Amino acid sequence: MATTQVVLATNNPKKLIELRRVVAAAVREGSAPDIEVLGLADVAPYPEPAETESTFEGNALIKARACAERTGLPALADDSGIEVDVLNNMPGVRSARWAGAPTDAEANNALLLRQIDDVPAEQRGARFVCAMAFVVPDHGEQVIRGTMDGHVLTSPRGAGGFGYDPLFQPVGEQRSLAELSAEEKDAISHRGQAVRAIVPLVVAALSGGDLPGSKES
Repeated sequence: MATTQVVLATNNPKKLIELRRVVAAAVREGSAPDIEVLGLADVAPYPEPAETESTFEGNALIKARACAERTGLPALADDSGIEVDVLNNMPGVRSARWAGAPTDAEANNALLLRQIDDVPAEQRGARFVCAMAFVVPDHGEQVIRGTMDGHVLTSPRGAGGFGYDPLFQPVGEQRSLAELSAEEKDAISHRGQAVRAIVPLVVAALSGGDLPGSKES
């Protein structure tokens, strides 16, 4: 069975591991050709584009377009973050840099907890959002959104995952995302949903087809 290469436009090693795992599972379930997911460390270096858009979809497309243009390969990129109801859906696209640059997950989590310290549990609703963009040179582009609802805990729990995972308890769960196994997280996560939805489009495009317009899942 032939192997086709796709570049994931990220320098985040944990995100790359997660994406490779979810893509591999989706390919197995769909009996599709193998897809080798490369990271930016596997291709010639290029300047990372500024994420200047106000939406997850816009920033995901910026990254995927730049990667496809620079490498000549089909490119996947995601932009993801947490939206907190009482913060008017912030941090949103600023999630990775909420406490300032460079990215510091512990500082981001600590700042978020301070900002909603006096908010009761029933008002701590939030959601994780992932916009996954796929761009094929000369064959179009696609963006799919995945979401996972839940609420923000009062303190971190668990040692797994990354980013805001220790603070987030998904709807229907008694554990934080950081307390779930990798497989459990993949089954319900915003990123898992987006990747599973986009894999059939990746397979179709790599078989010679063009991509349709944007779509939400």
